[in-house]
Amino acid sequence: MDRTEEQFLAVLAALDNPHRLRIITALHRNGRNYVSQLARELNISRPLLHLHLQKLEEAKLVTSQLELSGDGKALNYFEVTDFQLLLSPATITDVVGEQ
Repeated sequence: MDRTEEQFLAVLAALDNPHRLRIITALHRNGRNYVSQLARELNISRPLLHLHLQKLEEAKLVTSQLELSGDGKALNYFEVTDFQLLLSPATITDVVGEQ
C-alpha cells in the first residue's frame, strides 16, 4: 500500500464515526477551540475527545497548536483543515491504481 492509499484510508476511517463528524462540524462552525471548551460544547469527556481528535489529526483533517493562556495554562487549540473529499469510483481507482 502506498502513502496516497494509506492517507485515503485514514481519512475514510476518521470520518466513519459520528463523534468525529460532530467535532469537525463544531470546529468548522465556531472556528478553532481548545480541548476543554470543545468537550463541554459537545458534551463528551476530554479523554474521549482526545482519542477522536488524535484520529482526525492523524488523517490531517484537523491541526493543533499548544498555546499558553494569560494565567500560564497550556491550552491545546484545534482547528479543522481546509479539505475536500470527492468520493467516486474514479477517485478510488485513481488512489488505489492497479493491484
